[in-house]
Amino acid sequence: MSAHDDAEPTPQGPVGPVPGGAPRSRPYRHPAAGWGAARSVAEVLLEQRSLVEGVRAVKRMNHEDGGFDCPGCAWPDDFKGLHLDICENGIKHVTWEMTPKRVGREFFAAHSVAELSGWTDHALEDQGRLTEPMAYDPDTDHYVPVGWNDAFETVGRALRELDDPGGAAFYTSGRLGNEATFLYQLMARELGTNNLPDCSNMCHEASGRALTASLGTGKGTVDLKDWEAADALFLLGVNAASNAPRMLTPLAAAHRRGARIVHVNPLIEAAATRTIVPHELRDMALFKATRTGDLNLQVRIGGDMALLRGMAKAVLERSAADPGALDREFVERYTAGFEEYRAVCEATPWEEIERQSSVGRADIRRAARIYSEADRSIVCWCLGLTQHEHGVDTVREVVNLLLLRGNLGREGAGPSPVRGHSNVQGNRTCGVDHRPGAEFLDRLAEVCGIDPPRAEGLDTVGTVEAMHRGDVKVFVGMGGNFARAAPDTAYTYEALRACELTVHVSTKLNRSHLVHGRRALILPCLGRTERDRRAGGLQSTSVEDSMSMVHLSVGMKRPASPHLLSEPAIIAGMARAALPDSATPWEWYTEDYDRIRDTMARVLPGFEDFNRRVRLPLGFRIKQPARELVFLTPSGRAEFSAAPLPDVVPAAGTLSLATLRSHDQWNTTVYSSDDRYRGIENLRTLVFMNRADMRERGIGALAPVDITSTARDGSRRRLRRYLAVPYDIPRGCAAGYMPEMNVLCAIGDHSTQSDQPIMKHVPVTIAPAAAQGSSGGS
Repeated sequence: MSAHDDAEPTPQGPVGPVPGGAPRSRPYRHPAAGWGAARSVAEVLLEQRSLVEGVRAVKRMNHEDGGFDCPGCAWPDDFKGLHLDICENGIKHVTWEMTPKRVGREFFAAHSVAELSGWTDHALEDQGRLTEPMAYDPDTDHYVPVGWNDAFETVGRALRELDDPGGAAFYTSGRLGNEATFLYQLMARELGTNNLPDCSNMCHEASGRALTASLGTGKGTVDLKDWEAADALFLLGVNAASNAPRMLTPLAAAHRRGARIVHVNPLIEAAATRTIVPHELRDMALFKATRTGDLNLQVRIGGDMALLRGMAKAVLERSAADPGALDREFVERYTAGFEEYRAVCEATPWEEIERQSSVGRADIRRAARIYSEADRSIVCWCLGLTQHEHGVDTVREVVNLLLLRGNLGREGAGPSPVRGHSNVQGNRTCGVDHRPGAEFLDRLAEVCGIDPPRAEGLDTVGTVEAMHRGDVKVFVGMGGNFARAAPDTAYTYEALRACELTVHVSTKLNRSHLVHGRRALILPCLGRTERDRRAGGLQSTSVEDSMSMVHLSVGMKRPASPHLLSEPAIIAGMARAALPDSATPWEWYTEDYDRIRDTMARVLPGFEDFNRRVRLPLGFRIKQPARELVFLTPSGRAEFSAAPLPDVVPAAGTLSLATLRSHDQWNTTVYSSDDRYRGIENLRTLVFMNRADMRERGIGALAPVDITSTARDGSRRRLRRYLAVPYDIPRGCAAGYMPEMNVLCAIGDHSTQSDQPIMKHVPVTIAPAAAQGSSGGS
């Protein structure tokens, strides 16, 4: 791996999201959602010239009667008493897709790749929808039109000419529907590779591995009915108001019925205070806010495991005087490893728990008391727990805490990971997995008549490294913006440019189209809001939410261009060209997606009778054995973990940096340079810092600073002239926005437990800017 002392610049460009506004930071003191969300929605509908179509789409989004699934977050649909199950960010996402703006051949003829590379990410996507397939012309440095058949043949020839099928990698983001996902993995495995990296490799890989080790299932066990029945909710590393805004509704309902809510996060986010749920019209009219939290614990970055260990220690101490604090019958009947775990808790000093968590003993005991007094508790978490070296151990500590009081296998209790993108969990369920199980491969071989490879494939980090070495020569991306989502931006750019061919299936122009291989294709696809008509009529696709519910999505809008193809059709076209002798009926599958679902029903456990069950109201829930207290672990029981606490206290002079999203952003899509809930206007190149840390370094509010990260191999990466924003965050901690700060995350610094890039615990030094210059990477 080469070292990058200076990172490739983050483009500021001639076309930016801010028309000259001055950066500003001021505290946000309003409820989450409410009238702020309503105003934001109105502004985006007007800005994207989608007032009529946008309102029409809102009425169809997340509806059980033939509507389309929101392409944003994976929070489950809830129709109980609601006319609208929507949120601000979902409407932004849909409106962004439904824009009347278009990016056709005239646009590419007018703008070279070199020119576009200087534009901001916002400006690129804001140009509108892609309308036809495009191929890169190295002689002119422009993308030029190419027919679909020629595009498919380009992909097919590149794949056929590989010496080894492992020379190709097939990436997917969470936007891909289940049917397309199944065809995608089938194509890759028929070609002979398990190189199926996905966005889970960067987000919740740690959750899946931890839950599998502890419970024998890689998913959470709760559903929305459990959220409605819980006496206590613990949310760790979750920024619900931006990442899963529809969670605000059950949080407000929980508070009203008397449930206790504890938030654990280095930053006190808006969702941890108050909310006005927009579809609760009476509260909107009266400006009546509802509390969404009873206790906020500002943990040190990476200190969640210590806090959880402290809560468990307090529960065990309490059980000495109050036997009911520990569910001994559950522990003895359903778990293994309890005595070892008890010994570890007893041997961990309170002083060390306080030092590692940065939370005082009294506050940890308060949280433990809430947990002990609740009959039914849910623990919910997101990337704040997973994107660390010790992410697997931390999620296993979540399960440890739940097991102590039998909070599993009964209503209102259990683990509840918050998956980010709409179908990211469905992607893994339906076969996008670089480490497939033998049972799945056996079923795939039997039903589909192929001989799938058995060797482990490449994940996201492994794919980037293999492209950089020249081992992976063809990269295919289904959705997403890989160049910006991956860590170590300069290294990832070099890796993509080393490919013989890069192929991106997309709805909009993004950075990955400009950071391309020697040959490159942009293949435009239908959006989830759009009608997909095939020979068998209007088609539907299915998605799985973060609580294992599978339901149908049907587009309602005329496609942005007559030249767009659906994702299943594009995959089938590539597969036909790459596998000319294949017996797989690719065309037949894509004529009617019911045929794909019939095959999936024979391959995937839990998908039996797929076509009938998915058409039931709300679809169906995939069975979770651990929910029934069936544990597919080596012991046949839920397994306690007795891992030691990691040392997460930063070394003298350094800070622990977490990358995060702004509110006006979805993954790598940046809607504007504002972050309403953190009080930021017209600024993305910033770093949030504790005021005492700023004083110690001689840094004033909104003063320019240089940020340097040092990787495990000693290499350094820098961002220059970012603006320091004083913020309520623990000492020794800092935070800033991805994807800009991905520059600082070294490709080699990935978790030895999960292989995830460490993007929430980056050791950095921050100092006053050394010299005048433009902001961004350098």
